[in-house]
Amino acid sequence: MKRLFGFRQDGQRIAAITLEAGDIAATILTHGAILNEVRLRGVPYSVTVGSPDLAAYDHAPMAQFGALVGPVANRISGAEATLDGVPLSFVANEGANLLHGGEDGLHRAVWQIAAFSQTSLTLTCALPDGKDGFPGNRFITARFSVEAPAQLRLEITASTDRPTLMNIANHSYWNLDGTETTDGHWLRIAADRYLPITDAYLPTRPQPVSGAHFDFREGREISPSDAQRLDHCFCLSDRTVARRPVATLKGRSGLMMTMETTAPGLQVFDGAPMGSGAFDGHRGVPEVGFCGVALEAQHWPDAPNRPEFPSVRLGPDETYRQDTLWRFSRR
Repeated sequence: MKRLFGFRQDGQRIAAITLEAGDIAATILTHGAILNEVRLRGVPYSVTVGSPDLAAYDHAPMAQFGALVGPVANRISGAEATLDGVPLSFVANEGANLLHGGEDGLHRAVWQIAAFSQTSLTLTCALPDGKDGFPGNRFITARFSVEAPAQLRLEITASTDRPTLMNIANHSYWNLDGTETTDGHWLRIAADRYLPITDAYLPTRPQPVSGAHFDFREGREISPSDAQRLDHCFCLSDRTVARRPVATLKGRSGLMMTMETTAPGLQVFDGAPMGSGAFDGHRGVPEVGFCGVALEAQHWPDAPNRPEFPSVRLGPDETYRQDTLWRFSRR
């Protein structure tokens, strides 16, 4: 089903498309390719955090909630990089660094509907050469699909006519209990390494999770009262691989989400400083810190400045691909 969601401040019309199959319904916006809602039969709330108000996403506190972020997700240190010996410079938007492609990144794009049916939606976005400092005329496709009994899939591809940098991530926040925070959620991550960070949230060298707060291999509860904040990349592999299970999230309600992806990294963000400001979320009240946990399939952060990390270079003879699936059930 397609309907009008609203009009942006710049007057552009934004549609909401709802896909349905079995026990799942997912609503996606053409603004930012935002995954606005995920509803499960018999569950009286959305399991992803969002808002029914477009203004909440339009240059507002929820600008990246559920959006596709990029063209390079996460951080680029110093808002600078070198590509094939050519220096690139970007407009910093988090201190001295670039975060999620900048203030006018993919989360601000109005995506075009290429095709849709009851169970699938294909969105496209064209980025011109030089936009926000990134080279190449780039064409990005995002295909969302749902399948019974309750699974959601996102397949992203991208191409370019010049060497460029590409690392796209879905930035949904998940809350399986429909509560104010994710207190008591249980998380398992299939990673034996993670990237410690500096005070500026920039990655350092991979370290073993063994013996550290970041060991989620057997799974454990997360809570706003945890002394250690989470805004770290977990190293799943050293390259893009076949899609495999990488994380499981369980709520106190008994709902469980299993996540699979082809990406080499999973950024886990506890959402501590995030909220919806004065805007209501789907629960009918403003969202506050720790309202959801973000599990962002992506390449490792700051890869353009870390040659030892999996590369995010995309050439004109290559196709960028990411395939991520979320499966919902009751334990």
